[in-house]
Amino acid sequence: MNLLIRPGEIEPFDRGNGVVTLPYVGRWNSETNRITTGQTVFAPGTGLPLHSHNVEESVLILEGDAIAEIDGEQFDLVAGDATWVPAGVPHRFLNRGSTPMRIYWVYGGRDVTRTMTATGETFEHLSENDRGGLSAR
Repeated sequence: MNLLIRPGEIEPFDRGNGVVTLPYVGRWNSETNRITTGQTVFAPGTGLPLHSHNVEESVLILEGDAIAEIDGEQFDLVAGDATWVPAGVPHRFLNRGSTPMRIYWVYGGRDVTRTMTATGETFEHLSENDRGGLSAR
């Protein structure tokens, strides 16, 4: 089965506090996918809490100015920059700019979980528990 993804036809997943995800390819629309993809938009001054996944992740900054915190190190990123984070490594992305920041993410797997670094809680990616956008300022 082939998929054509049109962002305007996707129901957004509101993570809270100005962070919104558009799920592209995943268990929700494919029975054979080996990757999980989507796009997340961060309002100025927002981000996600430090977390890790059970699979590797690559992120491409599509627009805006970002801070990537990966395994305790911080990196300033701009549109066109990309990251790769191995499974189990704590990381997060924050919007350091005055305009929206948009990222495209790819997980190396079909069954993706998120583990919150602060609490150790693990849940399915894009489940009801997978909310919690935060103010980065």
